[in-house]
Amino acid sequence: MYRLIYRSRSKEKITWDLVREIMHTSDVHNSETGISGVLLATNSHFLQVLEGPYEKVNETFMRIACDSRHTEIKLVSFNVIDARIFESWGMLGVGVFNLNKDLEKALKDKYGVEDGELVLPLDEWKVLAMVQDIKLTSEQPEWKK
Repeated sequence: MYRLIYRSRSKEKITWDLVREIMHTSDVHNSETGISGVLLATNSHFLQVLEGPYEKVNETFMRIACDSRHTEIKLVSFNVIDARIFESWGMLGVGVFNLNKDLEKALKDKYGVEDGELVLPLDEWKVLAMVQDIKLTSEQPEWKK
């Protein structure tokens, strides 16, 4: 089992409609290939965690890398894992632009701000910590399947 994390910049402002479109495509593909994970989106960046069999994760990332909706794709990590963190999630989408103000401030204080937006980290442990921080909040953002 493998986990791949990448970050990219969107070529257009990210909206819920764009996240829903991506999630719809992901649902179809991921259910067939055994991929699970989470997609975080700010107004300008994507951060995605993919988990599953090596070949399927690699194929999925290669397809994503060719997607014309984003640029500046940075591979954060691609590692062997003992178990999935996101197995029961399938693929979920989180609009980080839609957080409650207290959580948004806490995340910005902890992870940083760039151009007024939350910085999506480039360290695997920080990515997983951020996902956990968002998940543990009492007022969770809208999780999309």
